[in-house]
Amino acid sequence: MRYVRLLTDEHRTILEKTMKNDASSRARARAHGLLLSGPGVTINAIAKMYHVDRDTVSTWITQWEYQGAASWHDQPRSGRPPKLTPEEQALALTYIQEEPRSLKQVGDRLAQKTAKRLRISALKRLAKRARLRWKRVRQSLQSLRDPEAFAQGQRALEAFQHQEDAGKIPRYYFDEAGCALDPSMPYAWQASGEVLDLPAMRYGRINVVGFMNRHTDLQAYMFEQSVHRGVVMACCDAFCQTITPKTVVVLDNASIHTSEEFEERMPCWRKQGLILQSLPPYSPELHLIEILWRHIKYRWIPFSASQCLNALIEALENILSNVGSKYQITFA
Repeated sequence: MRYVRLLTDEHRTILEKTMKNDASSRARARAHGLLLSGPGVTINAIAKMYHVDRDTVSTWITQWEYQGAASWHDQPRSGRPPKLTPEEQALALTYIQEEPRSLKQVGDRLAQKTAKRLRISALKRLAKRARLRWKRVRQSLQSLRDPEAFAQGQRALEAFQHQEDAGKIPRYYFDEAGCALDPSMPYAWQASGEVLDLPAMRYGRINVVGFMNRHTDLQAYMFEQSVHRGVVMACCDAFCQTITPKTVVVLDNASIHTSEEFEERMPCWRKQGLILQSLPPYSPELHLIEILWRHIKYRWIPFSASQCLNALIEALENILSNVGSKYQITFA
């Protein structure tokens, strides 16, 4: 059995940095293999993990002992030279950043500029080497909000957090959300030659009103009807009956929360210990319950829940009753 000799703290720091940040997947694998070998993971186990021969892992260890960090990266080898020069590769990356949705358009522009035609697969490899990733584009409201109001809201929440940590005032986050039969997951793994069909139904929606704290203690209410001002106020009345000390509830600036009737009821809730704290406009990042809705819609609801309204109701009831136990969220 061979293992990496004693790793110093400096060695571990360098290896961990390489494993997380190096552009080369081979270098990341080798650094991780060395980190595993240090505490005593066998060569066979590392080889099985990375689907390589045990002699390959043994070579990683030997080259590390003789060459150090220089052993992580492959040396230049003979073979077909790259089709694009470094300048043309930089130009291709510029085109990818300008046309991030279509590599075909990138290939067409590159061919017009350099008279060299690249396959889509080659452009994908070029993008991956530059540490680009294909992922969903985020819709942001940051351009609409007031930076000063956002910073002030952050400071107010931090002050409430200090009071909560000291055991003085608990804090909950309140919001409404809706789940419809039209699934939020348009992609799924399917067998070759088969198609996973879902009923093309645009009707059928369940609305959820919830109070949740940072410990994922959740009090939620489900409705098939629309969530109007009276429903939200009734939920706040019911929540007041469950609190004993003064409790801060953070909520956004939805029209229901800023209506005249809602604001007229606030002094009554305050007498019962419920203190409402409004977030700055366009600040979903500060509203932790939004993370719960995102997990429910995009991770926890099973694909089968889109079959019919009863299946959706059953899935939501199961999720909402098990938040904090079976379904967990870790807040940073």
